[in-house]
Amino acid sequence: MLGYPVDVEDIYWGQAGLLASAKKGSYLVDMTTSSPLLARKIATVATPKGLHALDAPVSGGDIGAQKGTLSIMVGGEETAFGELRPVFEALGKTIAYFGPAGSGQYAKMSNQIAIASNMIGVCEALAYAKKAGLDPKLVYQTIAAGAAGSWSLSNLGPRMLSGDYSPGFFIKHFIKDMHLAIESATEMKLELPGLKLAEKLYQQLIADGDGAEELGTQALIEWYFRQ
Repeated sequence: MLGYPVDVEDIYWGQAGLLASAKKGSYLVDMTTSSPLLARKIATVATPKGLHALDAPVSGGDIGAQKGTLSIMVGGEETAFGELRPVFEALGKTIAYFGPAGSGQYAKMSNQIAIASNMIGVCEALAYAKKAGLDPKLVYQTIAAGAAGSWSLSNLGPRMLSGDYSPGFFIKHFIKDMHLAIESATEMKLELPGLKLAEKLYQQLIADGDGAEELGTQALIEWYFRQ
């Protein structure tokens, strides 16, 4: 599990790369949130070499990793997925196979798209409550138990309100993911205004300085609090 698609390429290609050095029959599992096109490229090279390549990005953040409750989205050979399922079950609680190489990455893009717009909603709700003179913590506790509840609200809402922006997931990596999602949506001729707005707000937060790209995604609330 690496940071960026370029890191994946560095590991897989070259004379010392996995595609050149792995023994025939090896399983290569990339859990980076990366490009679906890159996942397909890896599989295209791996298969003729007798290597089993899977793309298996995850969701659940640092909390999910610590508790072993990650959601794991897998693409690639279905037989290889079956062989490695016990490994995935040691890391996560929800494991799903979506289809050929790249499918896991497409599923993860769907996950990130949902998070992006939801993050805006969480930030706007808490910023609105604060501006209205309410106790944001009481508002959070109340709405988290109702229809407005979400993973981001329950797990990141308290961090937002306490000013804890330590990264469970870095802003710099989230921006990378949103860029990949926008790129693939453009290829599919699908317009995603909510996703584009989220990326724009995060870019503005970074432009304000203070090294925001190294903070956790919940730091977006600062963009609202600065108004």
